[in-house]
Amino acid sequence: MPDHQPDTLSAMAVRVLTTPDGHDKARLTREFAAAWRAARDAGRPLPMGDAAPPDRPARPEAPPLVDPRDVPRRRPGTPQGRIAMLHAVAHIELNAVDLHWDVIARFRHVPMPAGFAEDWIRAAEDEARHFEMVTECLAAHGSHYGALPAHAGMWQAAEETAHDLMARLAVVPMVLEARGLDVTPQMIEIFRKAGDASATRALQTIYAEEVAHVAYGSKWFNFLCGRHDLDPRETFHELVRRHFRAPLKPPFNEEKRADAGLPPDFYWPLADGGPSRP
Repeated sequence: MPDHQPDTLSAMAVRVLTTPDGHDKARLTREFAAAWRAARDAGRPLPMGDAAPPDRPARPEAPPLVDPRDVPRRRPGTPQGRIAMLHAVAHIELNAVDLHWDVIARFRHVPMPAGFAEDWIRAAEDEARHFEMVTECLAAHGSHYGALPAHAGMWQAAEETAHDLMARLAVVPMVLEARGLDVTPQMIEIFRKAGDASATRALQTIYAEEVAHVAYGSKWFNFLCGRHDLDPRETFHELVRRHFRAPLKPPFNEEKRADAGLPPDFYWPLADGGPSRP
């Protein structure tokens, strides 16, 4: 392993989290994931270590981060609106890179099976690739990540759940990332109708791979509920109501949510408009 490369998993996570540039984050994620796998396959798995993550990840000077309510509305019927959609997706994917590394380092003292870190390293690697795919689409449209304002909502959710691994899993993968399963099919159709084959392929890849990320959250949430003898559904409802503080928005992609281990009785009682399915 090169001398400049961290020799613990938490130090790798902190290195990514303290790197401002998105493409550098993506490159480091690929390098560290490969180094982690090489050490594991050689029978010398990297220790977790005790490197503490920052409260917030480093970010480039652009884009400016604003309240979600202040992000300009996107008009998908126009080229500028589709660029804005791609920019928003790039921002989500970059945040996801940091979120997956953060869950490893933030909760390094929680005893978990080795598969926990493996899942989130794989997810971070996926998100890094997604970020680069979408920024390539932006470049093809004469734009770039940082050209438009972006919202700070995803990291606010991370800060809200920084003290509790179960809350983090409930709110980030099982609520926020699950929302992506609901809205991405419509985005794919917008770009397909516009004849943008590259963006359509990128979004189709993201859509297919995000199911696994939601599934990682569901798997480890249920694991922790079993460890503490808690009812998963009731615990999910309690944590989401406490830390998300907003109703979930239907329509829901019930098929893909089921593929990710989220049954309807988890999310419909939290939906906007009523306590149960229509």
